[in-house]
Amino acid sequence: MAEVDLADLDAFAAVARSRSFRGAAGGRSVSPSSLSEAVRRLEARLGVRLLNRTTRSVTPTEAGARLLERLAPALGEVAAALDAVNSFRDSPTGTLRLNVPTIVARTVLPPIACAFLAGHPAITLEVMAEDGFIDVLAAGFDAGVRYDERLEQDMIAVPIGPRIQRYATGASPAYLAVHGAPEHPQDLLAHACIRHRFASGASLPWEFERAGEVVRISPKGPLVASNIDLEIAAAEAGLGIIATFEDALAPGFSRGTLVPVLEAWWPSFSGPFLYYAGRDHLPAPLRAFVAFLRERARER
Repeated sequence: MAEVDLADLDAFAAVARSRSFRGAAGGRSVSPSSLSEAVRRLEARLGVRLLNRTTRSVTPTEAGARLLERLAPALGEVAAALDAVNSFRDSPTGTLRLNVPTIVARTVLPPIACAFLAGHPAITLEVMAEDGFIDVLAAGFDAGVRYDERLEQDMIAVPIGPRIQRYATGASPAYLAVHGAPEHPQDLLAHACIRHRFASGASLPWEFERAGEVVRISPKGPLVASNIDLEIAAAEAGLGIIATFEDALAPGFSRGTLVPVLEAWWPSFSGPFLYYAGRDHLPAPLRAFVAFLRERARER
């Protein structure tokens, strides 16, 4: 039987689970081309095609599906065996791969990540910030950060960051001087508004709440973007009213480049969670991060 490289087997499993070379590469900080080469090398050594590839999809062949079924538990055991060595170290080592929403990477994660890494110098943290809702485990991540409405029911969730957040609305003083301030959410339909569009193509309605009354509107405006920095810059330049996470607008409020709008209507919601699969042997870096978050919560 042909000798095969364990790394090539691992690369195949990652691609087969995520059904994407790009998705598997994102969770491993390697290039899609390197994973493609590893799979080609494995197929050549085994003498059988393992993946069907088109410009739109990657799917396991019958042989590939059979190999993945038998291979996944074995690779898990190898990873657990290697990680067990970490219990003999003074400090855990290894790589922790997280998939998080862009707003979490921007406003929630920086102080947490910096404090964690300062206390765990042998751990490397890899963060992929994106707003698409993917299967983080299939894509090769150890854990993800999501808000409660997006949590899978079979995952373990640990609070991370602020427990209550708000969705805020703001505009520049120059815009309000010319157009006036809205007094009710419905007034926004007569204003220029800056909208956010997710990677999926969705642009969600704006939601407001006060004393049990909920108002949802879909305003119009001069800019629809998928980048919060561009949206904030447009609002500060006086192009319209913006609605997003309060934490993202807080610097503008502090500088005076933005002014709160309809503050009595800002809805609040529960903060994000770190979530991961409940299994007996967590990788040492993930186990250390979970312990760090729980200790941080106790201290607060």
